[in-house]
Amino acid sequence: MERKLEDMLSIEERPKKVEDRIIPGHWEGDLIVNKYNRSALGTLVERTTRTTILIQVKDRKAETIAKAFAEEVKKLPQQMKLSITYDQGREMAQHKLFTNITGVKIFFRSSSESLGARY
Repeated sequence: MERKLEDMLSIEERPKKVEDRIIPGHWEGDLIVNKYNRSALGTLVERTTRTTILIQVKDRKAETIAKAFAEEVKKLPQQMKLSITYDQGREMAQHKLFTNITGVKIFFRSSSESLGARY
């Protein structure tokens, strides 16, 4: 069964040039949760340079995650804020809030696809 976040943009809508990993500014985002689900750390990895940003999050609520990711993305130069690709985890349910704050679109992978293979 395919999960869907409200008003999500499918990875199929993402510009095809992102797949080439030539133009910097396109990111892959994720959330790492510890073994006991007590803490989490957000990650952003730039697809071309592999620059990695670790994002401290206070809790796993979608609004908290969106705001924490937005605070880090706002620090980037404008040319490095082109897009983010993310899975359909519930932690990104407030993706529209993130986009409203940053102007950066988030594209979502199919729930059956993993980050590493094609993206």
